[in-house]
Amino acid sequence: MNTLEDFRKAGEDIFSRLHLASYPISVTYIKDEADIPPGTFRPSQAGKKLALCQAFTLSRRWGMQVAMTADDNFCTPATAFHGWVDIGEEDLIESQVRQGWHKDRAAEERRIGGAWALLRSKGEDRMKGYRGFVSAPLKDTKLVPDTVLIYGDGVQLTHMIHAACYEYTDLVHSFFEGFAESCLKGGLLPFVLDSPQVVLPGMGDRSFAGIGDNELALGMPARSVFTLVEHLFKAGGDMNMGHPTKTLLPMDITETITPGFQFLREKMDEKKP
Repeated sequence: MNTLEDFRKAGEDIFSRLHLASYPISVTYIKDEADIPPGTFRPSQAGKKLALCQAFTLSRRWGMQVAMTADDNFCTPATAFHGWVDIGEEDLIESQVRQGWHKDRAAEERRIGGAWALLRSKGEDRMKGYRGFVSAPLKDTKLVPDTVLIYGDGVQLTHMIHAACYEYTDLVHSFFEGFAESCLKGGLLPFVLDSPQVVLPGMGDRSFAGIGDNELALGMPARSVFTLVEHLFKAGGDMNMGHPTKTLLPMDITETITPGFQFLREKMDEKKP
């Protein structure tokens, strides 16, 4: 059984070894507001609302402990998908039709119907009773996480996937649609499905949460963070590309590669005694 201190050390280790630009995030789902640790920032108590992806940004970049419930979250579709308020599938579909994200109502019905069925069939029991989450830098978390979410660039994500798949028992499966990536695939689905998910930050992530153009993420069940710690940079042994990446450089280039280089080479050769 991994302790709170084990998770904190894992957060420090991964942050340092991968040279990440922001902290790995701990996400702990809560059933009662009494579960929120003292000193945790809650937007509604400051008369504000945030989106769930913004809470992640505050945790990974500002080092903040942030509590989010339906009362704190202005992104109402995310609240509905998490089941924090009892909203029916038809109302959720109507909200998305009015957004105009997809071609027509039929497209939205296919989209929401599939996601709704996945969450209800795979995770209804696991999601039952939860009313929010607390996000924090993993290295400083006050709660044992349910999910760990790590942002990085493409190379850093490759290293994390190599580590996650090193024993080939905890494979990474993902689908992409450009919406609800961080909140659902980064946080909820790894918890519900007990499986790592690649996050390709979506429209809300980039519009609201200040996610960089080159940033991706990996969401994973909290237990998987120790697999990363154990197997980081092991793939391929001595052939591992490492971090910074050990790019193979061409070694057979001569001055003949450009006419200007060749011209100066000839002039230099003329000056040799």
